[in-house]
Amino acid sequence: MIDRIRLIRELSRIVGPDGVLDKPADRLVYECDGYTVDRSIPEIVVLPDSTRQVSEVVRLLHSASAPMVPRGAGTGLAGGCLPLFNGVMIVLTRMNRVLSVDYRNRKAVIEAGLVNSRLTDAVAAHGYHFAPDPSSQGCCTIGGNIANNSGGPHTLKYGVTTDHILAVELVLPDGSVIWTGSGVEEAPGYDLTGVVVGSEGTFGIVTRAIVRITRNPKSFRTLLAIFDSIDDATHAVSSIISRGILPAALEMMDNLVIQAVEAAFHYGFPLDAQAVLIIELDGPGPGLDDQADEAIEVCQHHHAREVRQARTPEDRQALWTSRKRGIGALGRLAPSVCTQDGVIPRTRLPEVLRRIAEIGKHYNLRIANVFHAGDGNLHPIILFDERDEEETRRVLKAGGEILAVCASVGGSITGEHGIGIEKLDYMPLIFSPADIQLMAAVRDVFNPSGLCNPGKVIPGGAPSCIDWIKPARRIAV
Repeated sequence: MIDRIRLIRELSRIVGPDGVLDKPADRLVYECDGYTVDRSIPEIVVLPDSTRQVSEVVRLLHSASAPMVPRGAGTGLAGGCLPLFNGVMIVLTRMNRVLSVDYRNRKAVIEAGLVNSRLTDAVAAHGYHFAPDPSSQGCCTIGGNIANNSGGPHTLKYGVTTDHILAVELVLPDGSVIWTGSGVEEAPGYDLTGVVVGSEGTFGIVTRAIVRITRNPKSFRTLLAIFDSIDDATHAVSSIISRGILPAALEMMDNLVIQAVEAAFHYGFPLDAQAVLIIELDGPGPGLDDQADEAIEVCQHHHAREVRQARTPEDRQALWTSRKRGIGALGRLAPSVCTQDGVIPRTRLPEVLRRIAEIGKHYNLRIANVFHAGDGNLHPIILFDERDEEETRRVLKAGGEILAVCASVGGSITGEHGIGIEKLDYMPLIFSPADIQLMAAVRDVFNPSGLCNPGKVIPGGAPSCIDWIKPARRIAV
């Protein structure tokens, strides 16, 4: 059996006494991420402040055969940083610096615990920003974005996280440290950076990254299209893209979300609208008005009641604040929410949203929708009370059926939230046994002991050490 007292003493030697949390009340904070249905308290929490400390901590845990779970800000929505088998949680929030910025080559070196929006804040005065913009960008870390290959509203035009990561520094599960590249564009050899991005901490722990920074657009045209029908709004989405217009963002909110957002932020959303689209066009000023006029024409063709344009930067910011805090605003309607993350072809939006509504009716659950309509990345949000175990079971069943619908129309079970533990059982919906076996083989090259974030992404596979096994509390469906 592992000597817990000795392990705490050794960890404290590496990171200092204030970098180790072992009291129950301190560890309770880390029992779940934004996916609150499943919970498990780590045995020990460690807060390193450098790659050297992470490496030494990992080497110690590897020698003790102790499961280890990396964590950033804990904003994930799939249980990706849940300590499923107890073990030690390595929290990177103290590693939060912008280390260097190269404006001429449009890249920066950052630590993994840096909050997403802080990088944009750091380079904004020079006219740059970090393009991936998840709705939680004000608190989520770039390391977490890398783990889940996070998206966001503006990734329709600019791409998801993997399109903005040039190289990462990775502490492997035995404590050794590698870089997956040098930050050079189009480097030869295997794309190890692409393999690591989206691996959800199962290959090792990302401690630093070389990231792309993007020039700010010269101009914006931001539209709010108001619809009396979800079908009309979703048909408009496909028509805008088919016209050859590529918005920077194309987002949709349904009536439940509109109700919550308006109560929270008082933007002026019409409470009787069934859906609204937020359409943002950006780029050089010449030509943007023509694109905006064409987008308005498309919306009117699909029976938009009204199309408004943000006239000032403050108006645009208020609209985006309402959208990005939409999920949080739903807390006004229910004590708990469970956010799904399926992807479908844009042309199937009307059909799939109708089927989601039917699923909600079948299970007697309210389901709100706020999502990246332009790239078909759905976020059905199920409203419930997690203190009611029977209702929670219905939520899990409904979530599984929603993912099955997405897979059945040629989509995916996740676009940016990751598999974590929430979607483990649904991997066979889109992958064959041979596919999953090959993924496991790739993981085992980096993580042969299975100690690094065990039980995530790939169904089955507990870590090699049994002394620490204490499965998380999970609700049976």
